[in-house]
Amino acid sequence: MTRVLIVDDDPKLRDVLVRGLTEHGLSATAVGDAHDAARLLIGPGREPFDAVLLDVMLPGESGFELLADMRARAALQPVIFVSARSGVEDRIRGLKLGADDYLVKPFALDELLARLEAVLRRHVGNHVLQLGSLRLDLHARTATLSSARVDLSPREFDLLKRLVEAKGEWVSRAELLDSVWGIRFEPGTNVVEAAVARLRRRFTGRSEHPVETAIGRGYRCPLGGPTQ
Repeated sequence: MTRVLIVDDDPKLRDVLVRGLTEHGLSATAVGDAHDAARLLIGPGREPFDAVLLDVMLPGESGFELLADMRARAALQPVIFVSARSGVEDRIRGLKLGADDYLVKPFALDELLARLEAVLRRHVGNHVLQLGSLRLDLHARTATLSSARVDLSPREFDLLKRLVEAKGEWVSRAELLDSVWGIRFEPGTNVVEAAVARLRRRFTGRSEHPVETAIGRGYRCPLGGPTQ
């Protein structure tokens, strides 16, 4: 079932959208601010949503700021802005930040559903990451190596995804802390090293190993070819 996250500070609109999407066979979750949305989309307890309906004017961080943070952390879910701000400059800003569409309030539910369907259709086929013989399905959150399934925890999947996205380039410990754990300071623990060790154990006994470590450089997925 397609999962949609609704981010809007109007509780009545949230209820209307949840009911409307649910009646049309979608799974809808609603939150009232960017903080709660970030927790679900890019936080440690992130959930696999297929699309986001995002208001611009929110308490605290704006929808524009949330989307910029999502894209910086490689959160690739399609996003439709649903906002009362109808200015051309707002629509242009939203699209340039990486939104897939911009719908102005008030709107008809049928139009929203049509736009959501179109956005999801455009994203079909764009949810797979491939590097050498390693394949990650971002929707199903599954990994295969040489067509053989590899069972990963959610954190291990996110860690491997970030390394695959680097396409063989080195990723520093600080970059992993930021993009995978959402930590922008030195935690004083070996959280990255421990997670990498667990991830490496998942591939024990296989012909290829997708995690390489180098002191002073960080971590990389070598299946995309050697880098200097």
